[in-house]
Amino acid sequence: MPFTRIILRQGYSDAQLTQISDILQQSLEDEFAVPPGDRFQVFEELPARLRVFDRHYKSRGRSENFVQFMITAGKPRSREQKHKLCRRLCQQLSQSLDIDPQDVMVIIQFNTVDDWSFSDGCLMSEEARFHE
Repeated sequence: MPFTRIILRQGYSDAQLTQISDILQQSLEDEFAVPPGDRFQVFEELPARLRVFDRHYKSRGRSENFVQFMITAGKPRSREQKHKLCRRLCQQLSQSLDIDPQDVMVIIQFNTVDDWSFSDGCLMSEEARFHE
């Protein structure tokens, strides 16, 4: 049940945004055991003046192609799962869209089922009662 905000520069085509979305989703399915169809993503294309970042902090160098993935996920994942997700995402973005891995930042946060309401005002922890 991840929700991801993807913050990037302006200028990507619709096809490229779809590719980024698909790469993220496949990475989440493969490395975080996210079920197919559990896709909730928001793209924020911002002009350069609204994207402030250090080009060298904990990096060999970032460009204007810098992309941030802010993933909020339900159940916690292991350090190994988080590492594999980040690696796979960087590799696939590099191979498919020529986005340098130095330009990819991933932030992962976890919360509980009581922090999610997918519809009808029901918390996810309540859903089982409503589907019986």
